[in-house]
Amino acid sequence: MNTEVTGSGGVRLGIRVAGENNARTVVLLHGWAQSSLAWSHQLTAAELTADLRLVAPDLRGHGVSEVPAEGYDRSRVWADDLASVLEFAGTPAVVVGWSYGGLVITDYLRTYGTAGIAGLVLAGAITEIGRDQPGGRTGPAMRAALPAALDEDPEVALPALARLSGGMAAKEIPGALAQALLGSSLLVPPAVRGALFRRRVDSAEVLAAVDVPTLVLHGTEDAVVDPSAGAYAAGKIPGADQRWLQGVGHLPFIEAAEEFNATLLHFAGQRLAPAP
Repeated sequence: MNTEVTGSGGVRLGIRVAGENNARTVVLLHGWAQSSLAWSHQLTAAELTADLRLVAPDLRGHGVSEVPAEGYDRSRVWADDLASVLEFAGTPAVVVGWSYGGLVITDYLRTYGTAGIAGLVLAGAITEIGRDQPGGRTGPAMRAALPAALDEDPEVALPALARLSGGMAAKEIPGALAQALLGSSLLVPPAVRGALFRRRVDSAEVLAAVDVPTLVLHGTEDAVVDPSAGAYAAGKIPGADQRWLQGVGHLPFIEAAEEFNATLLHFAGQRLAPAP
């Protein structure tokens, strides 16, 4: 099912929902210059949708969501967007943040704490951004793509984005899927791609205050978000569990979909009670 909610400032956010008849809800937040299509291996997985309601929004400026001219540099805007998604989803929910989605989670935590959150999963995620922020440390594939991937000239941006898409996975993925991920990147206007980087966020205190069960899941071969960023978050969040996927890159939910789905189902099942 496709629907939408109204986020901060009245911005329309597109949402994909699967397993809509289930009470236990998991919210899936995608990463920079991507969309909810990244979660296709979860939204179509019978083992997940039989027991979980999956809610996957397109972040503002991404996918089918509205593209406002500003607001991308304000933590409160992202926090309010996620608050709207959680209100739609019904709370408490397990929230999964991939890549930039992890930063959106910390934006929410900074404003609302863990209200409405039953558990967190940080999958190849950043929790900070800005030069020398350990929770936002990037890998060689991301560094090589910038700043060209932000350029308005398609002859400059397209090759950089294509290289980045190709560098996300450490394991081979279907060519059609790789092209779909590249297509999601190209749907995000250059101004938005750039605006997402124009802020500095330190989340040490926010992470230390997390009081819900948290799983940090990261591929050992992630060339987009350095594994040290995941280790940093795990070290700051009290009691966080860690799961390192050997030989996996920045797409654990695709490269190791079966393992990822089983892990998510187990984690969510422990934190979310089914309807009576």
